[in-house]
Amino acid sequence: MEAFTSSDAQRTPEQQEQHEQARREFVAELWRRFEALQEWAVSSWPDPQHPLSSADFVEARKEILSLRSPAGSLNQPNHADAAAEPEDGGPQYRDVTPAPWP
Repeated sequence: MEAFTSSDAQRTPEQQEQHEQARREFVAELWRRFEALQEWAVSSWPDPQHPLSSADFVEARKEILSLRSPAGSLNQPNHADAAAEPEDGGPQYRDVTPAPWP
């Protein structure tokens, strides 16, 4: 996963578009290969008592789809969060409990 760097801000709009296009093509190819792998895994699974299904691949699909957004992976902190660690002067505690639905 590529992190945002100061050189990213220096790209021309054409270079940024080329970069985005390359990323979209990569994600499309990754998705195609993942689908093929998933089909193979489901059809080749050696334990008929506990067969695999497409539901077994939900988390992997989420991760691949998260690559479409510039923010990146769901499980990896973005660049701003990395600098906000306590040892870097960030907060000692972050409340991550979601608020109750009204």
